[in-house]
Amino acid sequence: MTVGIKYKKLDWPLIASYLTLVIIGWLSVFSSVYDPDHAGIFDISQRYGMQFIWIISSLGIAVLILFVVNPKLYNVTAWFIYAISIFFLVAVLVAGVEINGSKSWLMLGPFRFQPAEFSKIATSLALAALMSTYNFQFKSLGALGRIAVTILFPMVMIVLEKETGSALVYAGFIFMLYREGLNGWYLIFGILAILLFLITLSFSSYVAIIFLFIIMVVARALLTRQFIRHGVFLLFYLPLLIFSRRLGELSLFDFLGHWSETAWLALFIAPPVIYHTISAFRQKISHLWYILLCFIVSFAMIFSVDFFFEKVLQDHQRARIENLLGIHVDLKGAGYNVHQSKIAIGSGGFSGKGFLQGTQTKFNFVPEQSTDFIFCTVGEEWGFLGSVFVVFLYCFMIIRIVNLSEKQKDAFARVYGYCLASIIFLHFFVNIGMTIGLMPVIGIPLPFVSYGGSSLWSFTIFLFIFIRLDLERWK
Repeated sequence: MTVGIKYKKLDWPLIASYLTLVIIGWLSVFSSVYDPDHAGIFDISQRYGMQFIWIISSLGIAVLILFVVNPKLYNVTAWFIYAISIFFLVAVLVAGVEINGSKSWLMLGPFRFQPAEFSKIATSLALAALMSTYNFQFKSLGALGRIAVTILFPMVMIVLEKETGSALVYAGFIFMLYREGLNGWYLIFGILAILLFLITLSFSSYVAIIFLFIIMVVARALLTRQFIRHGVFLLFYLPLLIFSRRLGELSLFDFLGHWSETAWLALFIAPPVIYHTISAFRQKISHLWYILLCFIVSFAMIFSVDFFFEKVLQDHQRARIENLLGIHVDLKGAGYNVHQSKIAIGSGGFSGKGFLQGTQTKFNFVPEQSTDFIFCTVGEEWGFLGSVFVVFLYCFMIIRIVNLSEKQKDAFARVYGYCLASIIFLHFFVNIGMTIGLMPVIGIPLPFVSYGGSSLWSFTIFLFIFIRLDLERWK
């Protein structure tokens, strides 16, 4: 395919959205850390000057990917690239530099880069190579095991680097797996796990178990189509579960000794669970087994929440989650970033204060305003209209990538495209969500907009590999 044909067949709407986001990011970085003594936007002694260098170098990388690198190499070298990324993740644990409590950076002379950002590309290539092989059977236990190892191995390395936020982004791969045939019950279980985690933290394990029981009964009703029967069961049985904690206070049960409220609850939940197990065995309905398995795993997970919260998460991460859930509100400590962020975005009003006119970001009220909280600058200076435009660009890009992925004749390109869309979506959703107080602050950049060479380079490579793969379907 000649360069002229390549030029015509490139997906220019996708490239245009990329360039627009990059320019918005550059202007926002300039505005957020603007220094009157260094007023030139090309001043490389300032972050906005360095961001310009990252942008130019990213465009050079994009050109190389589009017109120089043979796209067939990605499939052939996918596992080699994956191995290199794992090597750098391990190297960070040994010789990494700790910044802001996270040991996730490697120094190369005067430059530093974050291998965790590039590992997302390597993992996506490895998954695409694995799932596009001729004899690959997605629903086999061995295939699911290989997929799980491919995703979890870099995740564990990143968690050990104390970059829990970057590790959680890997959960986005579940959307790609669902597209490729993953049973919907896994996706439902993932959503349920998040809800149970939040309920357990916000209230108690007692409330979480009752919520889980209600969900399981509703799921059984939907599968068996016996709505009235299960509705009546909940109507009469739910009050018994709610007041089971009071039974231990009755003198009638003194001979049992002291039981915890959870033990009493388990006593009354056991009969319906046993009945459900017998029904699943007799009727041989696979979905009933899924409900039972989901219940058992979720039940165990509820009692592991405290361990995960206290032993796995770091102090500042626990504080941010507690502040988000309203458990402990600390507007001068863990909640300061989000509080100032919401003030900045809210002060922008409908059309914003204007370029370089933001006060919250200009006077450093918002921490990390050029990286994790760059969206504050957009909201304050360009208001609701500017914020909606940025959100529109991301939605357009994600939908465009998904549509192009569906058109791919090659499974490798399709899987890779869905990986790309999933990662961009999770970054976009979580980053903007944490700036407006809907998500905990986990420290991940806004793709193409946040300051930083590692982030911009990695997302540029990620995107333009897919754009180049998309050209192959025109041959």
